[in-house]
Amino acid sequence: QVQLVESGGGSVQAGGSLRLSCAPSTSGFAFEQYMMGWWRQAPGQEEEFVAAILLDHRSTYYRESVDGRFSISRDNAKKTLYLQMDSLKPEDTAVYFCNAVGSCRANTCHPQFNSWGPGTQVTVSA
Repeated sequence: QVQLVESGGGSVQAGGSLRLSCAPSTSGFAFEQYMMGWWRQAPGQEEEFVAAILLDHRSTYYRESVDGRFSISRDNAKKTLYLQMDSLKPEDTAVYFCNAVGSCRANTCHPQFNSWGPGTQVTVSA
């Protein structure tokens, strides 16, 4: 099974910005055929959906707490998924993961693959 690898995390102060990237570890993954999304997991908490982008590049979904601050995009030619995060808050602190989207319902999307990449740490200080 393909592994998706995340990058771009870091430590910023509240109000700052980060841009996350996600790309498959192998060239054979048909990235352009999958809806893609981001999830995050904070220490001691369950994984939660953050954002998703559909195949048409225009249809996007966001969890309510990041809507208006985060922007998801994709570049099929580069087989890369992005998450632009602006106006970051301490509560955005988490490890961020990407995955293909299996299904979406009630503004929440669920991952398709059971395995996850290493994730990228985002730390926002007050």
